[in-house]
Amino acid sequence: MPMAIPVRVVDAFTEAPFAGNPAAVCRLDRWLADATLAAIAREMNLSETAFLVAGRGRGQAGPAAGLPAGVAFELRWFTPAVEVPLCGHATLASAHVLWEDGVAPADEPITFLTRRSGELRATRGPDGTIVLDLPLDPVAPVSTPPGLEAAIGAAPVAVGRAAGANLLVELATAAEVRGLVPDLLWVGGLEDGLIVTAPSDDPRFEIVSRYFDPRVGIPEDPVTGSAHCALAPWWAPRVGNRFRAWQASARGGALTVELAGDRVLVGGRAVTVLRGELLAGGEATELVAR
Repeated sequence: MPMAIPVRVVDAFTEAPFAGNPAAVCRLDRWLADATLAAIAREMNLSETAFLVAGRGRGQAGPAAGLPAGVAFELRWFTPAVEVPLCGHATLASAHVLWEDGVAPADEPITFLTRRSGELRATRGPDGTIVLDLPLDPVAPVSTPPGLEAAIGAAPVAVGRAAGANLLVELATAAEVRGLVPDLLWVGGLEDGLIVTAPSDDPRFEIVSRYFDPRVGIPEDPVTGSAHCALAPWWAPRVGNRFRAWQASARGGALTVELAGDRVLVGGRAVTVLRGELLAGGEATELVAR
């Protein structure tokens, strides 16, 4: 019989089901072939599927987070099209699953060992809020790319490019961000994704944003934790190092964001909406993937 793989679907950056950003989380005994992981992600057909394998040893906290050492898990993320270097919402979903299933001790932080983003850490507060310690993605101002204004149907206030290559566009109003219907063919021609942001018109939040990356199979991502690694340094000089953010997709999601030196602390809640087993797992899937 093929190996069954535990799978959860978790709505991240929300306190209620069917909001925030859904991620699939698969716990593995060992790493499967990359083609198998990609096939599973296509089957899940969510913006991200996270894969976890128990790590070796214990993580060591960095000074920015001020966290004690905790249990460690290797972590990778796949969209339906590609493996990505960093995903915030699926990391938050992974931490939620590990604590909810009792795989990680409830009172200990979790260290995630990643291939391209170094060590990431998660802690959980008394109210259930999960805080991720992620790498800063600094943004430099750039000139407006040709075709941008026509592609988004709005005049940029400012444009920047993150070190991770996302294009960041600030608009004048939150209403413009909410009403955005971008030309996804144009957006798909960018080097990376498109972050669009503005000051919030809701007193509960300081900023709003949306994120688009059709290049990797995500026309619009409902809530993007990693985008806030760039939004933090962009907005902190004006709204303070700690602020509340709303991602204004159709599903919507709330985040706390804190700029902490060369790290960004991104916080939110999560809700499990599905528990099951992937039966076409393990070696059987590897044969299909080949």
